[in-house]
Amino acid sequence: MDSSIRIRAARWTDRQTVAALITDTLHPSPLAGWLVPDAAQRRRVLTDVVAVWVEHAMVFGDVHLTDDLTAAIVGFHRYRPIPPPANYPTRLVEAAGAHAERFTALEGLIAQQQPTEPHYHLALLAVSPTRQNAGCGSALLSHHRTRLDRIELPSWTTVPAETERLLTRYGYTLRPPLTVPNGPSLHPMRRNPHHASRTMPTNSARPIGDRWHDQHA
Repeated sequence: MDSSIRIRAARWTDRQTVAALITDTLHPSPLAGWLVPDAAQRRRVLTDVVAVWVEHAMVFGDVHLTDDLTAAIVGFHRYRPIPPPANYPTRLVEAAGAHAERFTALEGLIAQQQPTEPHYHLALLAVSPTRQNAGCGSALLSHHRTRLDRIELPSWTTVPAETERLLTRYGYTLRPPLTVPNGPSLHPMRRNPHHASRTMPTNSARPIGDRWHDQHA
């Protein structure tokens, strides 16, 4: 990790800054275009929806960012099932309007492959377009990897194809892709703790990641 890049836990007052940063990263992507086809509304809708999830992560997970506020990572501690954001259906409609159904469809598609055993859900990783290829994403993932290996917890995420290579460098492996209806493909990825001393509970109803200890022995 680049020692010149300082990382800290986000404060409650950072939540809108983090949401705007994630939107800056997501906005040009095919996924953003699918979620909000109306280009005039896209940035506002994305920012408002992402803000709901950033707030939720501050309660049921964690948010870390670089000290210069140019990169952030958002995740959830899924040691057990966690509730959706408070009043989420209402808040989603207020944020997304006519586009709310697309966000709901995406969430349902991702949930189909999400493992049920205890894990860390890396939900969002964003680097400002002005800081691409400056090592910020790598610094956040290195910090993230150290924390997860310390507690021997697997991690799971879903990313667009362009993020695969970076995550592979930090131990993530690909799972079967997801295809958004009439939209882009997304790629679930799994990372197992480097120094795991025991296996995690399994669930035969959700084969993704359930037999990671056999596959990676």
